[in-house]
Amino acid sequence: MPELPTTPRGAATSRRILDAAAEEFAERGIAGARIERIVSAARTNKAQLYGYFGNKDGLFDAVVEDRVNDSTQAIPFDVDDLPGWAVRVYDQNLRRPDLVRLIAWIRLERNSTGLWFAGAQHDHKLAAIAQAQADGRMCPGDPFEILTLVISMASAWSPASGVYTATPDEPEADHERRRELLRASVARAVAP
Repeated sequence: MPELPTTPRGAATSRRILDAAAEEFAERGIAGARIERIVSAARTNKAQLYGYFGNKDGLFDAVVEDRVNDSTQAIPFDVDDLPGWAVRVYDQNLRRPDLVRLIAWIRLERNSTGLWFAGAQHDHKLAAIAQAQADGRMCPGDPFEILTLVISMASAWSPASGVYTATPDEPEADHERRRELLRASVARAVAP
């Protein structure tokens, strides 16, 4: 993310821009998003937006980084409880479907194959999985593929699903049934 302002007023403006842009990009994608709608929703102007984020692509990248950081802080990775972590990812997808939608737009408009991100965002998770495997606490296999499998299972009912997208207003019993299925399935999938 770019160097953001340090004054309270500047920080508040950049936060409004990020939040408005996240909504706009999640709903309309990169190509469909309009800077005019973002600055209007953020109660600012184009000069501030461009000053903070450079251009539309820079703003999109900053939004994705912001949402990934938010998600990572909200659901810290726990290699010793991958089933519970998967359930927390499921719940985060219910509360904050914007990150899943942003990733879907990356797939549609930027990078249709391979990794959707660049960098070392998952390195600590992969190292933890490899250590759990070395200790005999987890099934063998490529750590990245295990992580991909668990994230995919946790996202089975998210906006990325090709079958069904769950919403927070569904009966809690439906969510709890899915959580239990997810917890049990991940436990079986990663068992040594």
